[in-house]
Amino acid sequence: MSEVLKPAPTLTAKDFQTDQEVRWCPGCGDYVILASVQKVLPQIGVPRENIVIISGIGCSSRFPYYMNTYGMHSIHGRAAAIASGLKATRPELSVWIVTGDGDSLSIGGNHTIHLLRRNFDVNVLLFNNQIYGLTKGQYSPTSEENKRTKSTPFGSIDHPFNPLALALGADATFVARAMDRDPKHLQEMLLRSHAHKGASFLEIYQNCNIFNDGAFEIFTEKGSKADHTLFLEQGQALKFGEGGTKGIRLDGYKPQLVDLAEGWSENDLWIHDETDFYKAQILTRFFDNPANDQALPRPFGVFYNGSRPCYEEEMQLQLEEALASKGFGDLDKLLQGKETWEIVA
Repeated sequence: MSEVLKPAPTLTAKDFQTDQEVRWCPGCGDYVILASVQKVLPQIGVPRENIVIISGIGCSSRFPYYMNTYGMHSIHGRAAAIASGLKATRPELSVWIVTGDGDSLSIGGNHTIHLLRRNFDVNVLLFNNQIYGLTKGQYSPTSEENKRTKSTPFGSIDHPFNPLALALGADATFVARAMDRDPKHLQEMLLRSHAHKGASFLEIYQNCNIFNDGAFEIFTEKGSKADHTLFLEQGQALKFGEGGTKGIRLDGYKPQLVDLAEGWSENDLWIHDETDFYKAQILTRFFDNPANDQALPRPFGVFYNGSRPCYEEEMQLQLEEALASKGFGDLDKLLQGKETWEIVA
């Protein structure tokens, strides 16, 4: 008798939940991100046993405990290195790196940029709350200047990292931003990250309601969100504000705020092209450079979506070519080297 293959069961968000007590502070933005990931993973069509969550150290890095997949809670700043090794040896796996602004941009900074330049086909979720939460409120590499914390009582004199500008500087092939308090958009960005072939870098604004509450309030609250956030859509004009009455045009390479009620039309506006590497760099700098003495809105969505060969695929091709030209090696001969000698009695 031929064996009848049963279709794989349809997974739900509940299938990705574990029996572990979720130990984040009540009200932490991590809860929304966890629920969003659990809702998205059943949609990507990958069996749970082929999904791996790897984290470093920090509040966000407890993530693998709460996901009913394979995973590893690794060491501080080294999630990218461990994920690289795993992807190199098991390229068929769907690998997700969950990290924080301190974990991935301070002690793990070098690992992050080299993962991105190598372009392993993995997904980086960077939870950015602009503070060290697990160690109780010290300033982080993304904290704003003059930030008063337990470790900077007179205000931080450090200039903060711009995570997306850093990622583009490392030649990341997919760069995007989302926020915890817009789960619908966050889930869309998670799906886009997974669909990308290569290293995806998704920065997620995440509120730490204990040590840095309200850091992103201007982008999340109903009264201010429309005027301070810009949602990027491929092929669409850069519009924002209530009813889309404000827009961004380019004056050369300088972004300029315009009011569509004052003689400007949609035809004058910048049309978003997520394949344009140079304009993506301008978008990452919106909150660094004011235009016309007015603060530019903070962009959310896909900044850049490019294409480049993945490291693990190039490595496999190289190994196959070496095997074809040289055949199987001899480990004993390799260890002996070219210079050997015999000891005679």
